[in-house]
Amino acid sequence: MVKLNKIYTRTGDNGTTALVSGPRRDKHDLRVEAYGTIDETNSTIGLVRLHTAGMADLDAMLMRIQNDLFDLGADLATPDDGKPLEYEPLRIVEAQTDRLEAEIDMLNAELEPLKSFVLPGGSPAAAYLHLARTVSRRAERLMVALSRQETVSAAALKYVNRLSDFLFVAARHANDGGRADILWVPGKNR
Repeated sequence: MVKLNKIYTRTGDNGTTALVSGPRRDKHDLRVEAYGTIDETNSTIGLVRLHTAGMADLDAMLMRIQNDLFDLGADLATPDDGKPLEYEPLRIVEAQTDRLEAEIDMLNAELEPLKSFVLPGGSPAAAYLHLARTVSRRAERLMVALSRQETVSAAALKYVNRLSDFLFVAARHANDGGRADILWVPGKNR
């Protein structure tokens, strides 16, 4: 169980932060950037949820994702460096990605077929879902870059990749099943 009694510790005043497993890293370290961007994704999904009244199924999916993103942040903040830990670290598991894929398939089955690329926008929920999608893509790029230097689990990389797919389909779902999507018209303003 997480217990936070004191919010400030002053230990980060020198520009470093502690990983879950103990070592300190610079606050601009790629691992810290990756889990920080996962946190940003989570916050953006919080904004989405301000606009999901009347969409109980989607809101419940987004709340599960927010919990998953804390799991993902913990996974990234606990590097697998081969050293034994005194506890079982929290890791993303395949079942979390499997659930995302099932939810993508369920939402996508109800959508109008795409005839062009979708411009971000439409309803407030859809606009924020597109924002969350782009932030999650940035998190994925950082995680891939990190995986070229240090261990990042395949399950975590797969989850974050699938997350952006979910957010795209969810944005279309929030746009009246795709009927209110704003479509890209190539060369429209030439």
